[in-house]
Amino acid sequence: MQYLFTERAHLMCPHMCFGIAAAVSRPYDENRVKGTIDRLAAAHPFLTSLLGYEEKRNAYFYNVTGQSKVELFVKNTVISGIDAPEIPETYQEFSGRDWDLFREGMLKIAVWPMESGTCFLLVFHHLLADGRGALMLTEELADSYVSDLEPEASAERLITSADDFPENSDLPAVSRLLVRRANAAWAKEHHLVSSEEYHRFADEFLKNDPVTYSFVQYRQEELDAVRQACHENRVSVNDWLLAKMMKEEEARKIIMACDLRSRLPFYRKGALGNYSTAFSVALKKKPDELWALAKAVHTKVRQIMDRPSDLYLVLQCYAALDPGLLDAALISCRGNYPSKAGRFIGGMFFGFKKPVGHSVTNLGRIESGSIKAAFFIPPASPAMKKTQGVLTVNGIMTVCTAGRE
Repeated sequence: MQYLFTERAHLMCPHMCFGIAAAVSRPYDENRVKGTIDRLAAAHPFLTSLLGYEEKRNAYFYNVTGQSKVELFVKNTVISGIDAPEIPETYQEFSGRDWDLFREGMLKIAVWPMESGTCFLLVFHHLLADGRGALMLTEELADSYVSDLEPEASAERLITSADDFPENSDLPAVSRLLVRRANAAWAKEHHLVSSEEYHRFADEFLKNDPVTYSFVQYRQEELDAVRQACHENRVSVNDWLLAKMMKEEEARKIIMACDLRSRLPFYRKGALGNYSTAFSVALKKKPDELWALAKAVHTKVRQIMDRPSDLYLVLQCYAALDPGLLDAALISCRGNYPSKAGRFIGGMFFGFKKPVGHSVTNLGRIESGSIKAAFFIPPASPAMKKTQGVLTVNGIMTVCTAGRE
């Protein structure tokens, strides 16, 4: 049985959905769509999971049922392609309410016939996967639908304790002290956030927290020019993206998502779940010129990636905090939940008091014979004013920006 551990931070937090839209090269066939989804569910146990709860331990777990819990929405309207307005509209429909994970699965798929193929929109709850895992699942779906490739079965093995983190990744002394004090204060408060209480709060929160989505596409020629400039300045495209947002938004820092699969020896290829972290890229002095700023960002990112205590800071916080206190972090800051410990952790550690942050999640670059075009819609954390989700497929990079006024 797989229990929520670091994933617990995604449980009682609104806007923990994200999406990947993919246009594939095979004509629409509803029976083939259903068969493909069934094959995916047979290969990935979490696609057959609901959320389970053990009251005595206050522990949530992946309740593997053995039956597909993927919800399919067949759309009869023929759309022109990946840029059809129906796609983001459907995403907002799916993500505009709090999912009851005790009764519904963690993946919803909408499918449209296209003039020359089929378009899928996969909307994931963050408990099912991180962005990289979601992209791999999308590639599996496309390859299976187009070419009958059998999805590769993969057993799940999540992060289960702080012992799974590398040496030298412990929390700094000040952070340990603050966490111990918060945990002690939470224990004295003698209450827990119930899933029902959170569910009521989340639905109301989502109604009153509109997020807008916009898209910018860099086609092959434009992207080649960006890559050439990055090469000449010895930075990555990701460094450029962070620097560009930092400059345009006049942001002091940018939160960057980071995939940890290659660093976790127990990770099993194809497994769902969360194997990523995030860290803050902040500069004491920000150069005005974009490429000088990108170089400074590059240096800072390298420093963080090379220091386990910085790279695993957020995950170590999740591991050290009482799970019930994690549940209370958002609802205490933005709802009426009476927890001083929750407000402290939610405000000081996670920035939940108001959405002022900026973040970038770049899923990277793939080449695919099955996927003609795709884009990534990032989760819009309540702490973020603006979040960019980036995905490059077959030489075209699409940046989706989720923003709040």
